[in-house]
Amino acid sequence: MIALARRYRPKQFSDLIAQDHVAAALRGAVAQGRVAHGYLFAGPRGVGKTTAARILAMALNCERRSGSTTGEPCGECDACRRIWTGAANLDVVELDAASNRGVDDARDLRERAMYAASTESGSKVYIVDEAHMLTREAWNALLKILEEPPPRVVFVFATTEPQKIANTAAPILSRLQRFDFRRIGPHAIVARLKAVARTEQLQVEDDALHLIARSANGGMRDALSLLDQVLSFGEGPVTAARVREVLGLIPDELYSEMLRAIVERDSGAIFPLVDRLLEAGADLGEFVNGAAETLRALLLVGVGGQPEGITEGLMAVVREYAPQLPPSDIVRLLTILSESELLVEVLLLRWAMLDRTVELSEVIDALKGVGPTDSRTVERSPAQAPAAEPPPSPNRPTVQPSNRPTGQKLEPTLDNVRSVWAHVVSDARAKTPLLGSLLAESEVAAVEGRDVMVRPGHAVHAEGLERQRETIAQLVGRYISEAPRIKVVEQGAGKTAASPPSRMTAEGASAERLKSLRAKDPTLSAAVDALDLELLE
Repeated sequence: MIALARRYRPKQFSDLIAQDHVAAALRGAVAQGRVAHGYLFAGPRGVGKTTAARILAMALNCERRSGSTTGEPCGECDACRRIWTGAANLDVVELDAASNRGVDDARDLRERAMYAASTESGSKVYIVDEAHMLTREAWNALLKILEEPPPRVVFVFATTEPQKIANTAAPILSRLQRFDFRRIGPHAIVARLKAVARTEQLQVEDDALHLIARSANGGMRDALSLLDQVLSFGEGPVTAARVREVLGLIPDELYSEMLRAIVERDSGAIFPLVDRLLEAGADLGEFVNGAAETLRALLLVGVGGQPEGITEGLMAVVREYAPQLPPSDIVRLLTILSESELLVEVLLLRWAMLDRTVELSEVIDALKGVGPTDSRTVERSPAQAPAAEPPPSPNRPTVQPSNRPTGQKLEPTLDNVRSVWAHVVSDARAKTPLLGSLLAESEVAAVEGRDVMVRPGHAVHAEGLERQRETIAQLVGRYISEAPRIKVVEQGAGKTAASPPSRMTAEGASAERLKSLRAKDPTLSAAVDALDLELLE
């Protein structure tokens, strides 16, 4: 039985899919008698390079050519049938450069090209596949005949790697007309597969055709071969589940589980997910490619577009999670993927643990009017909720909540101030939520007389604490007998907050831009301090 890829190989230029620019040029050249003596067909595998070369050979040697003005071969005469099927033909020779790449092979080809075609109106056509495999010496042997070819001799070189020819034999390229073949889009592949299914009287689900088209990676030959492979697996209708089983594709529900873990920041679900992939024998590289495709579909929906070429099952997953992942978050996820060569577990963990981005305009609008007597808080959606407060560092004492002190105030000692610090934080949250968040990240480093040394949890918080020193002093003064003075210190007790490093880096430049923005807008600065925001380009 003839394979589908051979049985449905195009017989005319008009049958070439997604290569209209090539078909029109070659058809016109044949019709006007302006066929070049040398062509270079470049493009991915399975998109029609060798097929186009055969159609050109058919058109130049068609027995009914004299009666045609379209430049198309009839596809029915004896010459056309022999060329199309690859049968022995004196005037059309196909060579595989992978196994005929040496200088002796090139010289033999050159000598054979000197003989005239077997018919008075025909042409000799030499089709050299995988032409990038030819050696430099082989190209040099062909250079002379390509510069001064005999009449009615045409060379067609097909390659998937034209850059190798440019590196090995650059002078050759100027002697050839180059046509670049495009990958075939999934819609075109699905339409062709549907036509083949109707002709073959096959029952094939649309989702199954979409899966085959995605797996074909832009090659029609591969798509037909995959359909053949699935058909040979068993009887009955071709379903999406059958295609996944035969081709080892990732089920849509695993991408749904991945997105759930990302949205809910459930890092604990990552390793079980990867274990399921490994148990199923899935290709993890294929999973990552599918994850990227899923994120792109989410991004397209998020900006108002409509994904194409995906199954209904995956489309349902996209519709479910699109409202929960804003485009800015998806861009960050794709950025991590594009700039990283990671283990799958690490990649998914970074995705699941990534803080959600917050639109600064929304934060600033929410903070407008927040003052000493305003107890409003900044609300964020579940997808934007901040991470839980980190545990105290080893050098930071744990503050155990206790009953709020009443009556007589405490002496200004380190232990006393630390003992009431939880209440200071609580009071600050009720008064100014952002200040409360800053103090929760800070610690009392030392107490010297009336001076209370406060060490920020992050260096970038120092400015926010400096501006709020008087407010902090009032809050501490509720529990300490003497009116305290607040001093913000770095890790070295008694020193003021660290100055920026003298050597400027990319991170330093970003920090400087953020510092400038903070200086211009106090509300923005407070938001940065409280939420530990980063500046994105």
